[in-house]
Amino acid sequence: MPDCDVAVIGAGAAGLSVAAISAGLGLKVVLFERGAMGGDCLNTGCVPSKALLAAAHAAEAARRAGRFGIRLGAPEVDWAGVRAHVARAIAAIAPNDSEERFAAMGVRVVRASARFAGRDTIEAAGRRFTFRRAVIAAGSAAVVPPIPGLAEVPFLTNETLFALAEQPAHLLILGGGPIGLEMAQAHARLGCRVTVIEAAAIAGREEPECVAPLRAALAAEGVALLEGARVAAVERDGAGLALRLADGGRVAGSHLLLAVGRAPRLAGLGLEAAGIAHSPRGVATDRALRSTTNRRVWAAGDIADPEGLGPRAFTHVCSQHAGIIARSMLFRLPARLSYAALPRVIYTDPEIAQIGPTEAELRAAGRDDLVITRWPLAENDRLVAEGRAGGLVKLVADRRGRLLGASLVGPGVGDMAGMFALAIGRRLSALAAAVLPYPTAQEAAKRAAGEFYAPKLLSPAARRIVGLLKRLP
Repeated sequence: MPDCDVAVIGAGAAGLSVAAISAGLGLKVVLFERGAMGGDCLNTGCVPSKALLAAAHAAEAARRAGRFGIRLGAPEVDWAGVRAHVARAIAAIAPNDSEERFAAMGVRVVRASARFAGRDTIEAAGRRFTFRRAVIAAGSAAVVPPIPGLAEVPFLTNETLFALAEQPAHLLILGGGPIGLEMAQAHARLGCRVTVIEAAAIAGREEPECVAPLRAALAAEGVALLEGARVAAVERDGAGLALRLADGGRVAGSHLLLAVGRAPRLAGLGLEAAGIAHSPRGVATDRALRSTTNRRVWAAGDIADPEGLGPRAFTHVCSQHAGIIARSMLFRLPARLSYAALPRVIYTDPEIAQIGPTEAELRAAGRDDLVITRWPLAENDRLVAEGRAGGLVKLVADRRGRLLGASLVGPGVGDMAGMFALAIGRRLSALAAAVLPYPTAQEAAKRAAGEFYAPKLLSPAARRIVGLLKRLP
C-alpha cells in the first residue's frame, strides 16, 4: 500500500487548498513544506504588501485631509511602527495556514525539502514516501536578471523587502509591473524617495487608457518613472549603489528592489526522476492540471503551465486550480481550466482592475466584432461626494452584447472585479437592468453597460415608435 493517497509539495495557497479538500474527503494526505507555512502570499507577498499599502494610504489620507476642512499636520512616519503593523497582519492570518491547523485536519506535515525519487515516490526528511496521487504546488520566486555587477551589490526582492529594518532613503525599483508599482507608491507615501526603472512601459499588460491616470498619479506623488530604460550594469556608489543605463544615463540610490517578474520553483524537485515534463514556464499539464507525462501527478498555482497558457501568479488562481484538481483528481470528473473571466488588480491608488482579456488582446486574437463602451468615474456621485472622482470603466463586448472583457481604473475598483467576473460571457442587459444601491461606485458598471443599449434605445426608429404610442389612450 502507498504511504498516502495524496502527496502535496508546497504549503502555499494552492497546496494548502488541495490538502484541506483532500483531507476533508477522508483521504490520507502528506504535505511537504521546506519554508514557512502559508508560502509567498502570507509571508512575503499579498498580505505584507497590502498591509504596507494600508499604512501608506493612511499617511496620504492625512496629507489630503485639508480638502474636507480637516486640519492635520504633516504625518510623521514611524518606520518601526509600520513594520510592526505588517508583522501583526501576518501573525493574525498565520493560524489559518499553520501546521497545527492542518494536523488537526488529519494532514501529515513534513517540514523538509521534497523531491521525486520515482514516478510514485517522493524523498524528504531522510525517507521515501509513496503516493497514489501527487500535486506539485511549489510556487514561484522573484527573477534575478543577469545584469553585470548585480551579484556584487546587495539587493532586495519581495522575500527580503519586508524584513528591511531601515527606511530606504532612495529606493530604486527595477520593474514597473504590479509589484514594482505598488511598492513604489507605498514607499513614496511613507516618505521615501523612489525611482522606477522599466525597460518598456509601466503596467505593460494593462489597458493603456487605465495606465495613463496611474502614471499621472505616481508622478504627482514624486515617483520618478524611467520608462524605456534598460540597465546595462550595476555598481557600488558609496554606501549605496547605482544603475548604469544603456543610453549612458546613471541613477544612484540607497536600496535596490528587483521586481522584473517571477519564475516557477522547479530546481531540486527531481522532476526528471518522475518523468514529469516541464519547461522554464512550469510543469506541463493539460487543462485539468494533470501532468502530460505522469498521470499520477497534477500541478497547481504559480508552477502550473496548462497547455502552454503559462503560469498565473495570483492567489485567487491557486484557489481556482484547487477546485479544478478536486474535480479532476479526486472525483474523476471532467474539468477544464479557463482564464476567460480571470480578474487581476494592481492595488495602487488609483487601482487598475482587468477582468478577462483587454481590447488589444481580443483584437490580437482576431476578434473584429467588438463594441466598446465607457463610463467616466468623474460622473459617479459617490466618488464625487468623497472627493475621489476620477477614473474609467471600459467594457468590451461582441455585437450581441456579450461581455468579453472589462478594464477599470479608479479608487477601489478592485472591489468591482467580482461583479464583472460573473458577467463575462453573459449579455450586458442583466448588468444594465440591475438595481444597485445609490450612491455606490459600482453604479458606474451599470452605466457603462447601459451605454451599449443607448444607441438603440434613443434611435430615430425608437423615437418614431414612442411618437406613435403616445397617441394611444
